[in-house]
Amino acid sequence: MCGIVGYVGAKDVVPVVLEGLRRLEYRGYDSAGIAVIAGTNGDCRLDVRRASGKLRNLEQVLSTQPLTGTYGIGHTRWATHGRPTEENAHPHRDCKGQIVVVHNGIIENYMQLKRRLQAAGHQFRTETDTEVLAHLLEDYNEPSLEKAVLRMLGELSGVYALAILSTRDPGKIVAVRNGPPAVVGLGNNENFIASDIPAILHHTRDVVFLNDGDVAVITADGVSYMDFKGQPVTRQAIHVTWDPIMAEKGGYKHFMLKEIHEQPRAVRDTMRGRISLEQKQVFLDEMELTEADFRAFKSLRIIACGTSWHAALAGKFMIERLARLPVEVDYGSEFRYREPVVPKDQLSVFISQSGETADTLAALREVRGQGGKSLSICNVVGSMLTREANGTLYTHAGPEIGVASTKAFTAQLTALAVLALYLGRVRGTLGEDELLRFMEHFDRLPGQLESLLAHNEDYDALAKRFYHSRDFLYLGRGIHYPIALEGALKLKEISYIHAEGYPAGEMKHGPNALIDENLPVVVIATRDVNDPMSVLRYEKTISNIKEVKAREGVVLSIVNEGDLDAREASDLVVEIPHAPELLLPILEMIPLQLLAYHIAVRRGCDVDQPRNLAKSVTVE
Repeated sequence: MCGIVGYVGAKDVVPVVLEGLRRLEYRGYDSAGIAVIAGTNGDCRLDVRRASGKLRNLEQVLSTQPLTGTYGIGHTRWATHGRPTEENAHPHRDCKGQIVVVHNGIIENYMQLKRRLQAAGHQFRTETDTEVLAHLLEDYNEPSLEKAVLRMLGELSGVYALAILSTRDPGKIVAVRNGPPAVVGLGNNENFIASDIPAILHHTRDVVFLNDGDVAVITADGVSYMDFKGQPVTRQAIHVTWDPIMAEKGGYKHFMLKEIHEQPRAVRDTMRGRISLEQKQVFLDEMELTEADFRAFKSLRIIACGTSWHAALAGKFMIERLARLPVEVDYGSEFRYREPVVPKDQLSVFISQSGETADTLAALREVRGQGGKSLSICNVVGSMLTREANGTLYTHAGPEIGVASTKAFTAQLTALAVLALYLGRVRGTLGEDELLRFMEHFDRLPGQLESLLAHNEDYDALAKRFYHSRDFLYLGRGIHYPIALEGALKLKEISYIHAEGYPAGEMKHGPNALIDENLPVVVIATRDVNDPMSVLRYEKTISNIKEVKAREGVVLSIVNEGDLDAREASDLVVEIPHAPELLLPILEMIPLQLLAYHIAVRRGCDVDQPRNLAKSVTVE
């Protein structure tokens, strides 16, 4: 989740940064810190204060060890590399205590860089990937901070937003964006950097949204921008006239579009601290349930409603494939009305974005009443579902304002994949080689999502072709069938077009009767080339595409990059990157969400608040 706030000007920096961090608390965090440079040229001193836990802990540290100065940076951290301790909290310094860095994201090649720096004599104090950045900048020994930063960027692999200070080059903050969001705030003889507008809105309404590949040099007198090669670029300021809720849209036309674009972060934050390539381990959050409990369960039942039910259905494929446990999936609205049987050796998993969904809560209480064990997957800390379950696997999607769920769904898929990997590991059904393959692809997943989101304009062209359609059919096989259901739900929720998701193998049992030249058919035709069963399902799906074409249907297929067979059989295709089959659904949802969004916009629908729907269904 992580939050960055930086300030340079004439005010006391500490209250400014702390207030900004407080306004970013919704992002979630487990430690916080602040760095301040005091003094003038030639007599500068860098001081850092950090604390694990909430901001109030940092404020207590500052009350006994105060800081003063007129520029600095602050950070709230969600643990990724290294446990949530004071030592691992940001900001991080170099050996000499002259350079300090805060960072959102992941440096993928930090271990190689760390080994090189250690061989050169650098002493590391933390387990984090971020500390590598401070030592790299120290190693270059450049007099200009921005020149050192540009050299560093050429060595980095990963996604990151950075804010950096140096006593060698005082009076400036250098900020970088490559993935996670960063916004510059423009004031009168003062300027700001932050992860999101709410952190600085009470100081300025003139902001610049950094693009990926931007470097900003921020001083009290002004801000200059360049690309990663050091070439100057121009960035236009936006005057924010919205109220605070509108400001949170971050420049997007709708909350839904903003939340679609937040999915790389949501996926990244949901898997952070839970998947360790270094330790070859999968971790769950602390809970009443133990590893021995998870090993003893003989079956699982997943209970959810709406979009969360589609995630549950995909989770069934993940868990059965990796943990070899039988899994049932139930609607929360139906479960308690059929006098269910709850075996003592069954784990019931409840999925809800809000943690307040009435039907899901009622199902949980039914399970508890029969003495069953429960695990919740939820986005809201402290919600009713999390308080009543035996354990919780939190999704870290952040607030989702749009009624039609987007980032909460992909975060749920991510959490279910983590759970499946964990179960496979503790039950001994998942070999180390396969575990590492999944972990490595998980690590690449946010970057792949970013690449998909870079082609937003393509979906408006598709929407222009299809927005007059009255009906849609979505098809998928195996784990892709739940994604077909979710794609159809997104379209009907926000565009009011009738859409139906169907298993592709069931086409001959009814849906073929609907196909004609007026019916767009969206087919999920992806595959994992390393999985023979996935290839077989793909080949069967190609046959379904040809069935549709034989009846004059119009086919839009979601395919992997470089696919030829599905492209040849279809009218239109959208490509997504390659991944293990159980992770493909996370990638597949991006084009389906964007297609639904652009069709709804062209139809003039209220995308964020579709008629007759509520964000959280808290009554039956």
